[in-house]
Amino acid sequence: MSNILIINAHEPSPFSEGRLNTTLVEKAKAQLEGKGHEVRVVTMQDEIVVDEQLAHFEWADRVILQSPVNWMMIPWSFKKYMDDVFTAGMGGALCTFDGRTPEEPKKNYGTGGSLTNSKYMLSLTFNAPEESFNDESEYLFQGKSVDDLMMPMHANFRFFGMSALPTFACYDVMKNADIENDFKRFEAHLEANF
Repeated sequence: MSNILIINAHEPSPFSEGRLNTTLVEKAKAQLEGKGHEVRVVTMQDEIVVDEQLAHFEWADRVILQSPVNWMMIPWSFKKYMDDVFTAGMGGALCTFDGRTPEEPKKNYGTGGSLTNSKYMLSLTFNAPEESFNDESEYLFQGKSVDDLMMPMHANFRFFGMSALPTFACYDVMKNADIENDFKRFEAHLEANF
């Protein structure tokens, strides 16, 4: 069984209360605990104590980042979390700085990760329809995938030595939501990967 840290990166606002992301976190917690995994949940509304957050990462061998995609990236509150927690973890808890050595100062950038036995999964909610990705004729993403869009997040986790599990996404959640089907797909995705 695994130790699983679930981070709900949503920041509630008048525009979006975050019910879908919260429900996905609750469903993941219940399903994973039902399989015997230990689960901890962190939200951006919690009091973020850096040392406690670093201890969560050191405890976990699996991390799920549950996040809406706001303006093609994570919410500001999770970026602040990263700036505070991830930066503090560079002294060894998450990584040993950037992995380069005085002997090879131009090589191996990003190889100092301390979490090489850990995996992570991105679970994302989009206003964009699924069809806007992986299609060169689509204006905005020009054939790029969800994982292409989220490359900065993948790079952050790789910086800590973590390996990726397949990404999950709910699409078109504001205009053409198919929530019940999303929940079924999410359950199957968790079953296949945990």
